[in-house]
Amino acid sequence: MSQSALGGAVDWQFAATVGARLARPAGPVTEYTRRQAIEELAECSRDAEPPVRDVTRLHTDGPIPDARIVDRPEWIRAATESLRSMTGGDESAGGFLSGRVTGAQTGAVLAFVSSGILGQYDPFTADGGKLLLVYPNVIAVERQLRVVPRDFRLWVCLHEVTHRVQFTANPWLAGYMTDALEVLTADAGDDLAAVIGRLAEFVRDRQDGVLGFMRAVQSEPQREALDRLLVLGTLLEGHADHVMDAVGPTVVPSGVTIRRRFDERRHRKQPPLQRILRALLGIDAKMSQYTRGKAFVDEVVTKVGMDRFNTIWTGAETLPLPDEIDEPQRWIDRIL
Repeated sequence: MSQSALGGAVDWQFAATVGARLARPAGPVTEYTRRQAIEELAECSRDAEPPVRDVTRLHTDGPIPDARIVDRPEWIRAATESLRSMTGGDESAGGFLSGRVTGAQTGAVLAFVSSGILGQYDPFTADGGKLLLVYPNVIAVERQLRVVPRDFRLWVCLHEVTHRVQFTANPWLAGYMTDALEVLTADAGDDLAAVIGRLAEFVRDRQDGVLGFMRAVQSEPQREALDRLLVLGTLLEGHADHVMDAVGPTVVPSGVTIRRRFDERRHRKQPPLQRILRALLGIDAKMSQYTRGKAFVDEVVTKVGMDRFNTIWTGAETLPLPDEIDEPQRWIDRIL
């Protein structure tokens, strides 16, 4: 299935509408708190850029772009537009009924994700990339962790702004992701509905979740494309987590406390339904990306320094191979 065919299978407008309606309402906050959080997140997204550039040694030209501070329904609408753009879909699907069904499914997934996401850098927007920060979720987590709001907001921005710097300083990354996605969604002779049906059976019967199923139904080029995306995602998330901790207490005074409490929250046991949904959506795999990716970046930077680590951004051939993420010395030996 080509990108355009995949995108055309979803009624994206309906997905956005369903997702916005299904999104869980955020916890109650005063108007003062809401306005203050929006203003401070916008300020922190700008303040985070200089220390991120200093730590990463990645430099971008031009003024620091403003972040877009959104609520959950606004994030869902932005996410559907990004997915539509990535998959080459039209504003709405050609087949009314099938497009509505897949649109409703997509909207329901995004509604679930919208209650947990703190921020996201989207490199596929029409204006070349936009940083989104979901202020109700930031407020909810900082209250749950009982941390200093200003410190937590800047700490979150350090991670998300690192993604902005990664893609702005290395514009080839967006094209690399698009090319891998094109292979991943290429027609392998399977009807999408049949694949989804087999997915449900597979998840019931197996323990290795969505990734194991995907590998079972993909061609070899598709498996390689999936590996490329997973490795890149692990690198990007680990690099951003490394930067958050490397910035230091002069920028985020309570950063050590925030990291400890945030990691405890990440690993807290979830209710059964939550665990199933997280596995299906790959959220637990993303948690692994943070841990493995940060360990990779930490070790390489410790051994060779940030300037030599930045060789990793030269091009596709210098990215880590799948077996190098957990053995950083192999990447150092091959590239450096």
